Amino acid sequence: MPSRFELANAIRALSMDAVQKAKSGHPGAPMGMADIAEVLWNDYLKHNPANPHWADRDRFVLSNGHGSMLLYSLLHLSGYDVTLQDLQNFRQLHSRTPGHPELGYTPGVETTTGPLGQGLANAVGMAIAERTLAAQFNRPGHTVVDHHTYVFLGDGCLMEGISHEACSLAGTQGLGKLIAFYDDNGISIDGEVEGWFTDDTAKRFEAYGWHVVPNVDGHKPEEIKAAIEMARTHDDRPSLIICKTVIGFGAPNKQGTESCHGAPLGDDEIAAARQQLGWPHPPFHVPEALYGAWDATERGAAVEQDWQSRFERYQAEHPELAKELSRRLKGELPSPLSSEKLIQDAQEKAETLASRKASLGCLNALGPQLPELLGGSADLAPSNLTFWKGARAINRDHHDGNYLHYGVREFAMGAIMNGISAHGGFIPYGATFLTFMEYMHNAVRMAALMNRQAIYVFTHDSIGLGEDGPTHQPIEQLSALRSTPNLSTWRPCDATETAAAWHSALHRRGAPTALVFSRQNLAAQQRDKHQLADIQRGGYVLKDSDDPAEAVLIATGSEVDLAMQAADELEARGKAIRVVSMPSTDTFDAQPQSYRDSVLPPAQRKRVAIEASHRAYWYKYVGLDGRIIGMNSFGESAPAGDLFKYYGFTVDNVVAEVEALLAE
Repeated sequence: MPSRFELANAIRALSMDAVQKAKSGHPGAPMGMADIAEVLWNDYLKHNPANPHWADRDRFVLSNGHGSMLLYSLLHLSGYDVTLQDLQNFRQLHSRTPGHPELGYTPGVETTTGPLGQGLANAVGMAIAERTLAAQFNRPGHTVVDHHTYVFLGDGCLMEGISHEACSLAGTQGLGKLIAFYDDNGISIDGEVEGWFTDDTAKRFEAYGWHVVPNVDGHKPEEIKAAIEMARTHDDRPSLIICKTVIGFGAPNKQGTESCHGAPLGDDEIAAARQQLGWPHPPFHVPEALYGAWDATERGAAVEQDWQSRFERYQAEHPELAKELSRRLKGELPSPLSSEKLIQDAQEKAETLASRKASLGCLNALGPQLPELLGGSADLAPSNLTFWKGARAINRDHHDGNYLHYGVREFAMGAIMNGISAHGGFIPYGATFLTFMEYMHNAVRMAALMNRQAIYVFTHDSIGLGEDGPTHQPIEQLSALRSTPNLSTWRPCDATETAAAWHSALHRRGAPTALVFSRQNLAAQQRDKHQLADIQRGGYVLKDSDDPAEAVLIATGSEVDLAMQAADELEARGKAIRVVSMPSTDTFDAQPQSYRDSVLPPAQRKRVAIEASHRAYWYKYVGLDGRIIGMNSFGESAPAGDLFKYYGFTVDNVVAEVEALLAE
């Protein structure tokens, strides 16, 4: 039987060989954390390489994602569909082993990591999802949701502020099945971290309410094993195991230095490492005996089969619960879902109200039908209006709720939502003011990159916020959201479009959606059945003229009603005007060219875009011949009505701009 040291050396050898072949990568972390990974994966991790998506598997997250060859080596050695050829293609175009782990590329990768600290926050989300799902579905004598979340992290993860946000909340929530391993090697890209990172990490995490196991020798399996055993007994709080390691362990001339952090070791140093580690094998060669010792397929099949037997007994005693759990884990929406009827109902009611309030109405109607909705807000629930009638807060004593009070932690909220989504069984939504989207922007980007369903409720969408002033008034945020690939952004003009936006977000199973809502009341718009259906196309003709339009007004959100009033005034002056409501530009852009041309005829270049947001985005629709009534500056502190008038969002100004355009 191979020794633990030999098993860990297989990780080290594959990692340094792959990085060297790619002439790019980070060998230091895989070589330094190999012993920790070997103990965790061979003695504790509950998984089945033949079925990477088995629902009750343990989750493993490599938050220090630059050490991706550690994870790829583990997946290859333990029996996942990650071949030696995949390792040899590390960091190459379209390979299954990209530079940082990416969800969807490599079997066994649970989340995309690389932006430091976010993997740790994802793991917090996964642990929340596991505990909540267990509380909702486990019954006496039937435990069908019961797994741990393990996360590896480094100095960089702890230096990033998101680690404070996420770990503070994890401690407050008492997430006992979350176990983190801190690779305390004292080295980052710039060198020895003692010049810029001297936190007492143990005390910091104890203050969060974590159980901490300090001073574990990360190269002694017996100490690692004892630390894991200790962590697993503390089911009332998360655990941090602080492992003292040597970065690049085994490379005699570079270990313990920054030179092995983010660059290949070089042929000479790899040869020296082979000698020091007692690894005489050529590049990418692992002896069969080591493969046999690492292979987890038989063990994984047995543990999944045991779970399947337990699930069948659960199914026999609780058939409806079992059916519901299966539906949610598959990511299927309940049928029928009344979201389309909600659009029709909103149109018939024709209420004048803020779109944030219309959104709350959607949640009140859809929430009882969607037990998988797991909401939250960054300490703004009374303003975002996300705490619907059936919302029940989740905390360390009550696990079966459906709402998280994230506190003032926007970035962690976004990344935790990604972890909840990646875990499965839930559709997460989270809310804040639109301007504070900037705090969580990278997490929003990661959701789009990972094709994860997450719904962002961004309220107080413009200078209409009013007296709080420019610090709280969003200007450039809509452009940033709309420019993010794979993110759908909706800014509805009334309650009907708000219901359509929620319908779209809920049915967009493989990608995130941003719903942007107003603070102020919005007038209901009249629509026929064709216009009602066309809302789902992202842009449509809301008002047209009997004669060919002389000009087209394009607007979103609160500015749609302004466009409609201006159109009425222009028509009274004998002008033929078309008004286009465009609640979702990306959805409109995805329509067939024939439909887009029917809404915005190519020959009609007399176009005016109206939006209380940054002007630059709208040139793609109006061209250089058109005009944009928008923002080029930050706002001011004043009542909303005064601000709209000051910045030109008035009927008189829109009419003047259109008449000037027509006169050109």
